[in-house]
Formats: sequence, C-alpha cells, structure tokens
Amino acid sequence: MDKYKYLIVGGGAAGVSAAETIRENDKEGRVGIISDEPYILYSRVMLSKPNFFLGKIPFESVWMKKEDWYKTNNIDFLGGKIAKNFDATAKTLTLTDGTTFAYEKLLLATGVNAREWNVPSAKTADGKTKKGIHYLRTLEDGKGIMEQIKTAKRAITVGGGFISFEMADLLKLAGLETTMLLRESYFWEPILDSASAKMLEDALAKAGVKVIKNAEVAEVLGADSLEGVILKDGTKIQCDMVMCGIGVTYPLEWIKASGVAVQKGILANEFLETNLPDVWTAGDVAEYSDILLEERTIMGNWVNAKEQGRTAALNMMGKKTPFKFVSFYTTSGFGMNIAFVGDASAGPDRVIIPRGSPEINSYARIIAVGKELIGATMINRTVEMNAISKLIENNVDISAKLAELADPNFDLKKLLN
Repeated sequence: MDKYKYLIVGGGAAGVSAAETIRENDKEGRVGIISDEPYILYSRVMLSKPNFFLGKIPFESVWMKKEDWYKTNNIDFLGGKIAKNFDATAKTLTLTDGTTFAYEKLLLATGVNAREWNVPSAKTADGKTKKGIHYLRTLEDGKGIMEQIKTAKRAITVGGGFISFEMADLLKLAGLETTMLLRESYFWEPILDSASAKMLEDALAKAGVKVIKNAEVAEVLGADSLEGVILKDGTKIQCDMVMCGIGVTYPLEWIKASGVAVQKGILANEFLETNLPDVWTAGDVAEYSDILLEERTIMGNWVNAKEQGRTAALNMMGKKTPFKFVSFYTTSGFGMNIAFVGDASAGPDRVIIPRGSPEINSYARIIAVGKELIGATMINRTVEMNAISKLIENNVDISAKLAELADPNFDLKKLLN
C-alpha cells in the first residue's frame, strides 16, 4: 500500500496551492494529489472569458502548471481517479478502482459540481444530456462550448448569475442570437437590489440580449440534439445551444459516509480543520468559520480557494494559522465591471449604504452589521474594491462615517488612516 505524508483529494486551485505550500516548507514529505479530472492544473477563470473561447488567447495559456512542475517538486499527480471512501482511524483512502492509499494528513479539496438542469426532456431516451445543452465547470465542458459556437446560430442562457452573464457576453461576441431566461423577477436576485439589476439588464438589452424574467422551461425540444424550448407559459423559443448556469451541488455523499461533519459543505473551523483528526478541507466545498465576518460561510471562487489551500497546508504541517481573508469576485461584460466583496447578501440585521447611483452608471451597495462592514456589491466602481476589503479586514468602526461611505466622491482610503 502506497503511503503519503500529505494526501490531497482535488487537483484544482485549493489542492495545488496546498501542495505547492507544503513543498516550499517540507522538501521530503511525500505528497499526492488525486483528481477526478485527467488534467493538471488549469484556469477555471479563463474558461468563462470570451477571448479564450473565441481563440484570441492561445489554448495553451489555460495551463497554470506544467507537467514538469509536478515532477520537479516530487508531487504525484493521480489524474482521472475518484475517491470512494476513507477510514479516519486507519488513515487510509480508497478509490473507486479499488486502490488504497495510507496517509498521515488528508486534505479534502474536492470542489463542487455544476447543478444539473432538472427538466426531464433535457435528457435523451437513454438518459444522456441532449447535444447542445452545456454546463461550464470542467475543461471538457469548455471544449464542447468552443466547438459548438463555431456553427451555432441561436442560444439561451438559463440562470441569473456570473456564468449566465459571462456566457451571454461570449455568445453575443460570437454572433449568436441570445436570450437569457431568469426564474427571478430581476437579474441576480436577491444578491443585487432591483436598481443594480436594472443597470445590468439595460446593458444586456443594449447589446441585443433578450431577457425573459419569471420564466421556466417546461420542455426541451429535439430527440438527441437540442432544437428549442417551450416555457411554462407556452412560449416557444428556437435555439441550438443552452448554457446552464443554475448554481452548484456539493459532492458530499462519500465524505459524509466517512464520518466528516457536513451541512451545505464540509464543516470546518477557522484553521480549516474538520471534525476528524488530521483531516482538513479547502476551496469551494469548505463551509468554514470566518473570523472576519464572524459567521460560518462558503466562498466559491478561485482566489479564495487558492488562499484556503495555502492556509490548510500550513496547518497540516503544524504551523497553526487561521484563515483570514476577504473574499472577492470580479467579472466584466457588456461594458460593465462588477465586483462582490466579502458577504454581499442582504438581511434584516444589515444596513445597506448606497454609494453612487444607477443614474450615473456607477453604483455600489456597502453592507454593514453593527459598527463594521461585511461586504459590498459594486458596478463600475471596482477601483474601490481594495479599500473596502481593507475596511472589512481591519474591522474598522464605520458607525460615525456613514455619510462618507455614501459620498461617491469621498476617497474611502482615508477611512483606513
């Protein structure tokens, strides 16, 4: 039985960041990465960028590590392998092919899966997804989209979030007639308010994207390949591509069965430790105690995953380090720059401080609980993202500074002094 001092399940940003951090500090301990994908580390961020899909950036630029990097750093990459269970007492992990490994320290950085579109007629008679229906989570997903946009004419995006926004931008740039379907009453509800959403919806409309709200698909037309959809109100839309961006699911069954405490994700403390000894978690699947926001949270983005991987690795090596990081996500499209910082959700205990306005096409919503900021949404004000992150990170008392926060001409960096 092969034995690893550090065994990592997940070959994405969190897993590779952990392996890199371990090797920087421990030159001898054996490191193994188990990945359900056959590919070494690639940029999931680039997968959603139009310039990549449209061939304006060389395909090779998707790789974030070379095979030689794994060899040079003596890191075993076990690609195309799926973990089935582990025994925290015996400290062994078993794959679906029957292979078993022993470990001293285990990191669960499995990531998440794209939520499957639950329209029964989206499947063929033999249970396969109809050709033309796409998700965007893996490199294979990206390859499929890149191939079809060369010949497709009409497309639909399903969902009101980052994936749908970025894919709609890609589809329009590729020259496709594009329709966006939202179950909600406005774009990005409830993270954004209706005023923020209208800014984005106006930009979509100006670019020629048709947005249909409060809409759900009742039927997918076509036998093996997509030919169109029928909405629940009877509207029929012809299309040869559907991009599904309807959230994610958490692959927790085997992890829970192995004794790890889970809720929405894998539960962890501020050191990214699970309830089991010598088992840590990191990345999109981690539901951790955020010491800045003082709440349990999940942050699913690339930068957060990379930082968590690094922190988990330090703790695996005995360097007790709490995870302290203000997560953020940015995107752009249709001439709009968007950023979410920290905890951007609204709630009854939260004060929303508007900054700028939709009328000037520059609008932020700064979110506070008590005397401190916890997050923000920003449209065409992303230059202020760093200052807001620092205000959150440093727990700055803003109770007497609400007027300054609401003044779009006030330099937020002055609140850090």
